[in-house]
Amino acid sequence: MIDRRAFIQHTAALGAAAALPSFLQQSAGVASAPGAARASAARLGSELRIGVIGCGGRGTGAAANALEASPDARITAVGDLFEDRIASCLGHLGKLGSRAEVAPANRFVGFDAFQGVLAAPCDVVILATPPGFRPQHFAAAVDAGKHVFLEKPVAVDGTGIRAILAAAARADERRLAVVAGTQRRHETSYREAIERIRGGAIGDIVMARVFWNMGTLWHKQPDPARTDMENQVRNWLYHTWLSGDHIVEQHVHNIDVANWALDANPVRCVAVGGRQVRTDPTSFGNIFDHFAVDFEYPPARDGAPRFVLSMARQQDGTAGRVEEVLRGTRGMARLSPGFAQISGETPWQFTGEDNNPYVQEHVDLHGAIRSGTPVNEAWSVAHSTLAAIMGRTAAYTGAEVSWEQALNDSTDLFPRELKMGPLPQATVPMPGRPWPPAPSTPPSP
Repeated sequence: MIDRRAFIQHTAALGAAAALPSFLQQSAGVASAPGAARASAARLGSELRIGVIGCGGRGTGAAANALEASPDARITAVGDLFEDRIASCLGHLGKLGSRAEVAPANRFVGFDAFQGVLAAPCDVVILATPPGFRPQHFAAAVDAGKHVFLEKPVAVDGTGIRAILAAAARADERRLAVVAGTQRRHETSYREAIERIRGGAIGDIVMARVFWNMGTLWHKQPDPARTDMENQVRNWLYHTWLSGDHIVEQHVHNIDVANWALDANPVRCVAVGGRQVRTDPTSFGNIFDHFAVDFEYPPARDGAPRFVLSMARQQDGTAGRVEEVLRGTRGMARLSPGFAQISGETPWQFTGEDNNPYVQEHVDLHGAIRSGTPVNEAWSVAHSTLAAIMGRTAAYTGAEVSWEQALNDSTDLFPRELKMGPLPQATVPMPGRPWPPAPSTPPSP
């Protein structure tokens, strides 16, 4: 049994005084202490040893991407809350050859599995559990001196974000490399487009629209033989304390592109949202199925305010759209995976060969470790995750929410103790009412 709340509060306090000023000074790009990865590279042998914390689909995919990224990479330790997820992960990875063979002694199960992986021989860890666990695992990985692949999003509430910021500051101090799972920042078409946009190809950006509209995703029906905790973790997408809701878990990608292109974070927002088609709490927990957020960003050079319209929907039978549209004083840019186009005074369209950004993330991480190139993407992904949390809070409550309110919010959505047992029934947010309505305490077993 792990008291996760006490751990998060402790680790956030350790570095909060140093981390928050640093966070506010970080740009939307890559940042780290000078020579950050150089000392770590010197400690590595010819083999790059990788631990995987979280063995579901994303963790398994990231591990496969890491093996593809470096021929001298090897999976040396794995951990998950459930033993069957480890078996499934290693079954898939085993098709890639001996570099994915993990000794039984380095396979760890339970809430403390991350501690086992961090204590095992590994240079890099992949953090790919449900996002609510990310602050605790990232802080522990940094304190263990590990380089990190940090899957997005990195938290589900302000308390978790502050823990991430504190750990990011310690990663800089310890000269550790951190690459985030915001893969658009590693995709050739996006990188070339953003370089042109920042170079003035569309003039000053005055507004943007970002979308992730699609149908519904997978869900797991609860098993009466399992505890509430196990059922919710296995169905984690649909519980805000685990996923942050789909605006945080998925739409964070598009919000991240807005932050990246504008080189800024939103200052405030208002939002609407709700659940119309996924209303069964047994299958779909307490999250929404649609959001629309109006983000206000710092003003342009002429003093005019800038706004980003954000839309996210997961409803079957509706029009799909996953893209970012940026309007500038001299033109417009449209971006989506594998596609980038600029129209206006300096038209351009990406026609080169695009890369696999899921592999490139690990190429860039491994290259940073070995070459000594400074990299710490924890800062930028924390920016974008906090913006998404800000939008969710505005939709859940109906209130206008500022960046400072989101950053300093004391809400901690996690259960007080992490253990296999009962959980209080999740409350569906209702605009016009506070959320969460009160601190949650698990009932006695």
